[in-house]
Amino acid sequence: MPLPFDPVDTVGLPTDQKRALQSERLSALVHRLTTGGNAFWSDRLVDVDPASITSVDDLPRLPFTVKQDHRDQYPLGMVTTPMEATTRLHASSGTSGKPTIVVYTPADLAIWAEVNARALALAGTRPDDVLHNGYGYGLFTGGLGLHYGGERLGCTVVPVSGGNTALQLQLLEDLGSRVLSATPSFCLVLAERAHALGIRDRLGVEIGILGAEPWSEGMRERIQEAWGGGFTALDIYGLSEIIGPGVAMEAPDDLGALNVFDDHFLPEIVDPATGRPLPDGEFGELVITTLTKEAMPMLRYRTGDITRILPDSGDTAGPGTRHWTRMARLTGRADDMLIIRGINVYPREIEAVLMDDPEVGANYAIVVDRRGPMVELRIRAEATAEASTSASLAAGAERLAKDIAGRIRIRADVEFVPEGSMPRTEMGKVKRVFEQVDDTDPLA
Repeated sequence: MPLPFDPVDTVGLPTDQKRALQSERLSALVHRLTTGGNAFWSDRLVDVDPASITSVDDLPRLPFTVKQDHRDQYPLGMVTTPMEATTRLHASSGTSGKPTIVVYTPADLAIWAEVNARALALAGTRPDDVLHNGYGYGLFTGGLGLHYGGERLGCTVVPVSGGNTALQLQLLEDLGSRVLSATPSFCLVLAERAHALGIRDRLGVEIGILGAEPWSEGMRERIQEAWGGGFTALDIYGLSEIIGPGVAMEAPDDLGALNVFDDHFLPEIVDPATGRPLPDGEFGELVITTLTKEAMPMLRYRTGDITRILPDSGDTAGPGTRHWTRMARLTGRADDMLIIRGINVYPREIEAVLMDDPEVGANYAIVVDRRGPMVELRIRAEATAEASTSASLAAGAERLAKDIAGRIRIRADVEFVPEGSMPRTEMGKVKRVFEQVDDTDPLA
């Protein structure tokens, strides 16, 4: 079924047309997976009659796919097309020592460029913009995803990648880039360095396309404050197993909501414990089905990310003119939840407390200490330059410990350290949570 709208259009299809398109694509996907000869999918769908899957309403009858499936099928067991039909391979790091491999056909790459162009346009990027792309290139999907999306939209893309802060700032100033794509942590590093050098006001960056690592509303406020007035930090969502960045995007007129490009990625929310579908508005685990992927389609992939489907915004001006499924920004991951003396807490809840304190800088780390009979929590937070005095550090540590206990009901040992005493992350994803199982300090 050809799309009845421009693929880069940021509006999307009205509900009835969208459901018809989704149902047609889902039916075609199931038929291809059951008859295509891939051993993994033939086994997984052995009890599914493809003729019985005719609508998105049939989705709960299909089995889930999980991260472990990727690990078990390493390296290429989930590829459903001949390798000679593929064009590109990316990979993400894995906890088992083996990366998660993702493979693309030319059609997959075209869709990837399309959804990233759509995301950039939704953020306010114009075809005549210079896009400063600070995401890492190579096996990581972030850099090339935004790169080809920018070119698809018509932008001039600067493929600068991460690191080399001095060069990045020079290019931002000399080229007049209005749009910056990067991890939130590196975006903040750039703003801090520009301020320290006295050049921040000479930079024309207005839009930040930020993703690849968790970040809170408090971090958004910090980033926007660091860049000064007129800068908007926006969340882009994606994961390698689905396609990379470009699965969903936040719009400046609808902060807090991610627009899922659901002509390609069909979202569900399920109970993380039971897998039972949850109604719109309830928090649960995000599950995504790739409706158009060729090389490595995913059927009901459990992302591990916790969010909820938001209600339609109606027919009012602004976001109400769009028809994408809206989901809340992620609150955390099901497997990131920390259990501290019986209390469930997500790292983002801790970040929210830290970012609300005006004397706390952008750098912090959380250590889950498992050495004793009871799990303990230790937090190291960097102070701002103004608060980096002995008296302020001592008072700040006590204040933060009380704030954390009061707001999220856990006791934490807080260490408040001077500005610049924690390493800056200039590329890749920042690591915020560490575990300690012996006397080796993970923050050393």
